[in-house]
Amino acid sequence: MAGNRFRYGQWRGGPDPLAPPYDVQAAVDQVGQAVLAGGSLRQALRDLLRQGPQGRGGLDELTARARRLRREVLRRGELDGAVTQARALLDQALAAERDELAGRQDEAARFAETVLDNLPRSTAQAVRELSGYRWASDEARQIYQRILDGLRDGVLGQRFAGLRESAQLAADPAVQERLAEMMQDLNALLARHARAEDTTDAFAEFMRRHGEFFPERPANVDELIDLLARRAAAGQRLMNSLSERQRAELAGLMRQSLGDRLAGELTALERNLRSLRPDLRWGRGERMQGGQPLGYGEAAGALDEVAELDDLLDQLGQAHPGATLDDIDVEAVARLLGRDAADDVRQLRELERELRGQGWVARDAEGLTLSPKALRRLGGTALRRVFADLTAGPRGQHDLRSAGAAGEVSGASRPWEYGDEQPLDVVRTLTRAVRRAGPGVPVQLAVSDFEVVETERRASAAVALCVDLSYSMISQGRWGPMKQTGLALAHLMATRFPQDALQIIGFGREAAGLTQQELAAAEPDMAQGTNLQHALRLAGRHLRRHPDAEPVVLVVTDGEPTAHLDPEDGEALFCWPPLPETIEATIREVDRLSRYGATLNLFMLGDDPGLRRFVDAVARRSGGRVFTPDTEDLGEYVVSDYLRARRGRR
Repeated sequence: MAGNRFRYGQWRGGPDPLAPPYDVQAAVDQVGQAVLAGGSLRQALRDLLRQGPQGRGGLDELTARARRLRREVLRRGELDGAVTQARALLDQALAAERDELAGRQDEAARFAETVLDNLPRSTAQAVRELSGYRWASDEARQIYQRILDGLRDGVLGQRFAGLRESAQLAADPAVQERLAEMMQDLNALLARHARAEDTTDAFAEFMRRHGEFFPERPANVDELIDLLARRAAAGQRLMNSLSERQRAELAGLMRQSLGDRLAGELTALERNLRSLRPDLRWGRGERMQGGQPLGYGEAAGALDEVAELDDLLDQLGQAHPGATLDDIDVEAVARLLGRDAADDVRQLRELERELRGQGWVARDAEGLTLSPKALRRLGGTALRRVFADLTAGPRGQHDLRSAGAAGEVSGASRPWEYGDEQPLDVVRTLTRAVRRAGPGVPVQLAVSDFEVVETERRASAAVALCVDLSYSMISQGRWGPMKQTGLALAHLMATRFPQDALQIIGFGREAAGLTQQELAAAEPDMAQGTNLQHALRLAGRHLRRHPDAEPVVLVVTDGEPTAHLDPEDGEALFCWPPLPETIEATIREVDRLSRYGATLNLFMLGDDPGLRRFVDAVARRSGGRVFTPDTEDLGEYVVSDYLRARRGRR
């Protein structure tokens, strides 16, 4: 409408409603900090989800809540409440009956008293023997009937929610008849399903006839089986949780209260459900405590809740191979732990989706891992940490993949094409514009006027960084600086010197080339051995693949060589103290590198006398240098030495 004015300003009504509930880059940095501190990459990614971004709302917190709730459920009361309640009601019924018989003076009363005096001590057997007894007291007869009706309603109400939630009682003969017919039809339906027959029409007909017993409205036979099997398993766990005597008492009372037909159909139903869902916790029992005795329905319901919590704890644990957050039943989380807990799970799922969608992480057979994009960010962080001034460049510098040191200027130029990153040839560009539009100020530039300088791409240095992966590196707190050094060097070479060729080689009992991702995810080699000979052999292969480059070998280690490859079968041989054969094999690789003209510099961590003697001898023999940096200065030493060595081009 005319005259309306709107003013826009900074949001001041509390937290920004449009802000995401998490900072994706901060989450990546959180993982990177753990890796650069020496932690496991996969463990850091798992911890991100377990602790939650910025340490809140993670799986660990939800797991702790589920465990607390489980302990609370197990303190609700005693599981044998159905038996103790039946015993108490039976005592009340017998007391009322004896009071009534005491006021009668006939032989029938005396005979009835004899029957009551000779009842078995077992509650279930006493209830069964009293099934045909003619009660003299109406009060006693009603109390006795409460034993049967209460247990029958508890058992059937626990299995069929429709009966529990309606005003109908299983004590009604008509209801019992419908129940028996329903269970008979249900067992027939499950038998057909077990034979892999098509039960679509049969299920629809079953629900049309007996849907009143299933207010949950299952959509198919499988949902119906899941519903009933979980409750039947809870009833079986209740039996397993009782002592042998209590179990026999409860089983006898259930048979008496249900009657032969209902008891038979219920037994057949449990047998069918158990065969269809054998993976449920049928054989497990629980111990519950509390002063309040629980009836059958309450006790079985508590154990059903415990089983749901156990399933949820398994899902939150994410312990099995290939586990994902999608395995977590959000509806179960909301039902058991509340809507706020379900919101936390949804946010964690969204965080994982965003991390994958934005290209920060990828999922492989073993779980989440960092993507190349995230590794570049991690390498940049490592470089800033170890040598901050290396990232500073002149203002206006272009990020060129094929310019500067990456290529020698050839003196020629060519028209600019989309995607070119070579530097502009300013003189030729302006000349073309003037020829096209004529002299005048200002000069009007068109896209067709631009020309770029042609460069001849040429390698400059081939670098082999050999890093010790033996267990002593992590036990002495050197694992994090070692990773940080390798990632920083890789990032520097990729961003500032892409013409250089880097190979990271990790060595323990054996050696192997490592990508940035493999270095970030590397775990300590628990097998004993420091096989520098194998590492130097791989370094030589890398250098020979780049014959026109300056060969540079950098070795980071904290122990003298204790392993070498057997020349006959290629197997790694370990011995402590080092064998003369190991030292000789390692020196032969040093000599090969020296003859090739490689710069061989060693970075010695720690103060092991044997290592000191060895590296000094190698440096004298190869003309290299030895550095003994503190652990926190390792990265700066290695990067600085690389920059010095690459300037000595052949």
